[in-house]
Amino acid sequence: MSADTADTRNRRSEGLIIFLVGAIQLINILDFVIVMPMGPDLARGVGISTRYVGLIGGSYTLAAALSGLAGLFFLDRFDRRKAVAVAMFGLVVGTAAGGFAWGLGSLMAARVIAGLFGGPATSLSMAIVADVIPPERRGAALSKVMSAFSLAMVLGVPLALEISQRAGWRWPFFTVAGLGVVVVAVAVTALPALRLHLDKGPTPHHHAVQEALEIARTRDVQISYLITAVVMAGGFILIPNISAYVQDNIGYPREHLGTLYLAGGVASFAVMLFAGRLVDQYGSFRIGTLGALMLSVTVYVGFVHYPAGFPVMAIYVAFMASTALRNVSYSTLASRVPQPRVRARFMSLQSVVQHLASTAGAFASTLILGDVPTGQPLEHVDVLATVTIILCLALPPLLWALQGRVLARERGLKLQAEAPQLQPATR
Repeated sequence: MSADTADTRNRRSEGLIIFLVGAIQLINILDFVIVMPMGPDLARGVGISTRYVGLIGGSYTLAAALSGLAGLFFLDRFDRRKAVAVAMFGLVVGTAAGGFAWGLGSLMAARVIAGLFGGPATSLSMAIVADVIPPERRGAALSKVMSAFSLAMVLGVPLALEISQRAGWRWPFFTVAGLGVVVVAVAVTALPALRLHLDKGPTPHHHAVQEALEIARTRDVQISYLITAVVMAGGFILIPNISAYVQDNIGYPREHLGTLYLAGGVASFAVMLFAGRLVDQYGSFRIGTLGALMLSVTVYVGFVHYPAGFPVMAIYVAFMASTALRNVSYSTLASRVPQPRVRARFMSLQSVVQHLASTAGAFASTLILGDVPTGQPLEHVDVLATVTIILCLALPPLLWALQGRVLARERGLKLQAEAPQLQPATR
């Protein structure tokens, strides 16, 4: 067999794996993102106040954080194919259970089950790509897998809202679970055994703990994780309540909600297409600051002092676009923080921080909002928005500090690499 033929076969195999991993991620993300826009529908369906939508979302992220932390110690001990099959099966069960919920407790329990398995499913998906795809093609592969988020936002959320309106709030859960069953069946059948990471033997638990502590002691990592917490907490103190706010406080029609989320998803996707180039040209601090300021103004106009009659579509599109601009800036900078040898564990720990901060924001929103009947205007939304703005304005100085440290370290490494080797002095 010629080298060209072998390379072609390898690339086709890689393409199949990328497709399957992307499908796994799509189901995982759909399970997560459809819940918050459906918040008022869920509240009416199980007979609870819309203030508890944050608890429903937060129960998933808390479970995902705990399972992600536990996964540092055991996920690398199994064949990736078998592990991802188990994780996806648990996710499907948790998703379907959401459709059978009858109250707040049962719905939160279903979301906990989904989170416990959804967290490891994400980690395993990224690990499969890193295991199989060579470094020179890994960036393009990861970008294809991560595009599942944009697809879920642009198509999945509007479709779920439409299904909920036409068939009832339970059916989006059943639909995603049904798609998940198909994906699991195809993935288990088509994926090869993935055991390369087992060749060196499992990493002892105490080594994993030592490596995690080593990463967390680094000042650059600490600042990066603080930024992660600020970004995620600021977002999730407001995002779970947007659907209820625009319907019950502003009077936006329920039948147009899918169009609203579609426009926001398109805006987010469009910004992501060029935001990376702006960051490369002007730096994360400048572009991230621009995104944070734009988001602060948008939140103030839309949620603190909303001008009567101002287009809700314009506010939401601006919200999603500025959020994407800010997040791309931070994510690009964060990717430069870890050394290559600890990048995987850095990303795992960052995922834990993301989920914990999201949980804190979602739970805090429940405490701040007034306990009003479903369908009535939410109280204290301006307080939620003010907290979001404060956290947005805390981002620029943190970005400035982190970017300065990263650039200084990179300059030092470059000078060290370029410095001529000093020869021993001769007598």
